[in-house]
Amino acid sequence: MDITTKPPSDPELHDPTGRHVRVAFVGKGGSGKSTISGTFARLLARLVDDPVVALDSDPLPGMPYALGIGVDDDPIPAEAVVEGPDGGPRWIIDPAMTADEFIERHAAFGPDGVRYLQFGNLWGHVVALRQAQFAWSQVVRELDPQRWHLVGDLPGGTRQPMAGWAKYADVVCVVVEPTTKSLLSARRLLNLRRAEWRPLHLLVVANKVNGPDDVHRIADRLAVEVSAVVPHDARVLDGDRKGSAPLDSAPDGPFADAVTALVERVVGLYPRVQPSTEVTS
Repeated sequence: MDITTKPPSDPELHDPTGRHVRVAFVGKGGSGKSTISGTFARLLARLVDDPVVALDSDPLPGMPYALGIGVDDDPIPAEAVVEGPDGGPRWIIDPAMTADEFIERHAAFGPDGVRYLQFGNLWGHVVALRQAQFAWSQVVRELDPQRWHLVGDLPGGTRQPMAGWAKYADVVCVVVEPTTKSLLSARRLLNLRRAEWRPLHLLVVANKVNGPDDVHRIADRLAVEVSAVVPHDARVLDGDRKGSAPLDSAPDGPFADAVTALVERVVGLYPRVQPSTEVTS
């Protein structure tokens, strides 16, 4: 059972009946949200016809590893961002490009056809980080909602989520481990249901679970039902040590099965999204 919220104050902010999947993953650092979100994006791409873009707003990104993309640092190119008009945003993407063209040109391509867009990093100058931040926000806002599926990974903790960085998402998945600190972060993140821009659905995803007791602990401490259970999978951890994405190291394990079920659940919230008729492996 997910936490279904009341409609936001702006009725046009979320209209899942008229667009593709828009989901964001939040949680404490180390909870496994990047691993789940990257795997979710690949599995979603296998299920649907239209393209999937993985949106990484973490300046210390972990999502590309779960996607199977061999990049440590793939920020938005400086030349793709220009100064904005008087009275407008400080920075905008090159006006010669639409948001869709920006993705096609500047996003990294990964397995299963997933595009990966990172908004910035902590290695460059702060000005470059701000430029990328404005560009990322514009692209997310203007991307064709009836063409692209969006899967976002936010930094660990509460700062970005509470500041509205997941505003593009109809569905927000709160990833939580059965540990005290992770539960504390998850409890705070559940306050997103009271935000002015609140998502239509909040899903609590129990991760690194070793049995029913872990699931009961999470449900009891958060006073909600757990929407999805992702069990501990030793092959995923072993693959991570070797730099291998979960779907490459354990394609048929309990982790992959659990994330597949989560993908199907989220897709079921979008009436117009139909699974692909192609057979994928």
